[in-house]
Amino acid sequence: MSEDIILKERHGLVTVLSMNYRPYNLVGPTLNRPLLAALHEAVEQGSRAIVLRSALRHFSAGADVSLFAARADAQGQGVMSPLETLRGFETLPVPIVTSVHGVCLGGGFELALASDYIIAAASAKIGSVEVALGLHPLMGGIQRQVQRAGVARAKELSMLGRRYDAATLERWGLINLVVPDAQLDQAALSVAQELAHGPTLAHAATKQLVAIAANEGVDAADEAMAELQKPIWASQDLKAGLASFRANGPGLAQFEGR
Repeated sequence: MSEDIILKERHGLVTVLSMNYRPYNLVGPTLNRPLLAALHEAVEQGSRAIVLRSALRHFSAGADVSLFAARADAQGQGVMSPLETLRGFETLPVPIVTSVHGVCLGGGFELALASDYIIAAASAKIGSVEVALGLHPLMGGIQRQVQRAGVARAKELSMLGRRYDAATLERWGLINLVVPDAQLDQAALSVAQELAHGPTLAHAATKQLVAIAANEGVDAADEAMAELQKPIWASQDLKAGLASFRANGPGLAQFEGR
């Protein structure tokens, strides 16, 4: 069954992973485990960027609420820690572009917030709705809302539990780009291809530095910078980029991701 939950397509250097956990891509171990496995498999097979999307009518209706009663009885102890999923996204050494259409709620929104770039269809409806169940976002959504949009918006999103249009969340800085519905798939693939053709080792270091700066502060990121940049200085991509710059000027380098 797990093979059917995540559909995989390869487009050159980009792997497109489509969640297909019917009927609503409910977030929980049944979806998260094969998703994490597919992310790592894509990197092992040489993909240099990933698109995460839904094969269903909606991106995700949120968490599998059938799991919550058991967690309540166990005083919040879950079978699968949300940290496993969050760290899997944020430590993956290639960029993840999340493509959102339809409804994207609760845990589905939190998956998107753990990725590197969010692009949404104009008609998408997005929100943290856990308050309706007597909860708040359980998978890192609150702190990532604070990082992206600030304290006031994070409280609004999590406490009011509303659904927002994509343009509003783009304006607040929670998502990167809104496009017409018919253009979503092509636009997401285009962004991913642009990232995939970039210097992959530099992108990986960027992800690490962003995480350190967001979680530990600018001083900690400054201290970590030299060590994280070592693979870049030894990379073939840097050599190619410098050679291309000298010969042709900026913007024409062809990177191999190593």
